[in-house]
Amino acid sequence: MPVPVHDDSRAESPPGDEIDFDEPQWDMIDELQSHGINAQDITKLKGMSEAKVEKIKEAAQKILGSSFQTGMQVSEKRKRVLQISSGSKSVDAMLGGGFMSQSISEAYGEFRTGKTQLAHTLSVIAQLPPEMGGASGKVTYIDTEGTFRPDRIRAIADRFGVDPEQTLENITYARAYNSEHQMELIQEAGIRFAEEKNFRLLLGQMLAKLAKLSEEFNIVVLLTNQVQADPGATMAFAPTVKPIGGHILSHASATRIMLRKGEYNTSQPSQTRE
Repeated sequence: MPVPVHDDSRAESPPGDEIDFDEPQWDMIDELQSHGINAQDITKLKGMSEAKVEKIKEAAQKILGSSFQTGMQVSEKRKRVLQISSGSKSVDAMLGGGFMSQSISEAYGEFRTGKTQLAHTLSVIAQLPPEMGGASGKVTYIDTEGTFRPDRIRAIADRFGVDPEQTLENITYARAYNSEHQMELIQEAGIRFAEEKNFRLLLGQMLAKLAKLSEEFNIVVLLTNQVQADPGATMAFAPTVKPIGGHILSHASATRIMLRKGEYNTSQPSQTRE
């Protein structure tokens, strides 16, 4: 997050290390750390001494507060968790009620197993009232493959008896062309969430930023992921494919659903972890 350096540390600046307080000083602390850049690396930058780095870290800590919470504080936070229906009673039963906020959910499978259909369905259901399985919210849809189809949204909205055009108005869409563009879109989404409080679903493919946004704004994050062949699947009934991303993506996702092709062009979901 952007961290401003306030002038309450001005008196502690050693000679030659004064910070210009006429302009706000901003450093993307979490972004630097996510790329493996620590205090020692920052001190190597021109004009950034170790003392300055420590002051920036102290300012960030004042804003973030203590890293520790009581169990009761965590319990109160968990009371805010929302659940959005998948549109399928059997899938909802498997998930314990639906996709939860404050966490990342992942749906993976081969092509034509229903990943995009699930994403479109949740984009509509998230806007429904809670008694219909929704959260009365809005949706941000970050599309990495160009598969978003407004006509699908209209058809699903008709199924649930809501206005198709208003449903589309409540979906903020962006096409991501590469990983860097994706990260920029996610950062932009965070600004939108801060300005508007009704977003309830985020569809995209980044992890640390997504997890932070999910917790901070109490939103549901759904990732749709491709699969790759698993040469090590030697057991008779073991899956012959595995999701792309390996252990990194596996640990980031609180809930994982594998979609497989069923008979007569149907999809068979199975939960791999929650």
